[in-house]
Amino acid sequence: MAKKRKKKAVMKYFVLLKGTKDTEHVFASKQPRGAALKAATRGFTEIKLRERGTNKIHVFKGSRKKVSAPANAPDWMPSKIWKSNVKKKGIERKKKK
Repeated sequence: MAKKRKKKAVMKYFVLLKGTKDTEHVFASKQPRGAALKAATRGFTEIKLRERGTNKIHVFKGSRKKVSAPANAPDWMPSKIWKSNVKKKGIERKKKK
């Protein structure tokens, strides 16, 4: 019997929304939480991510704070880094025209 291969997870693209309009910020991740963490690291707090190719809008509340770098950090990393945190509020559906 042949071995089964694992399916490779496909990257998804999430567009950051400001109100109901798209912004130029696009985050790539396999899951919406990963894209929300990237947005929170850049300083966004009210995070609405539209998943490309679907009518889903993922809604998150984000925050970030400065923390000390880990002990095993590489030499090029600064001593203080941003640590982001997100909490999912829900999923909205984009209305079709």
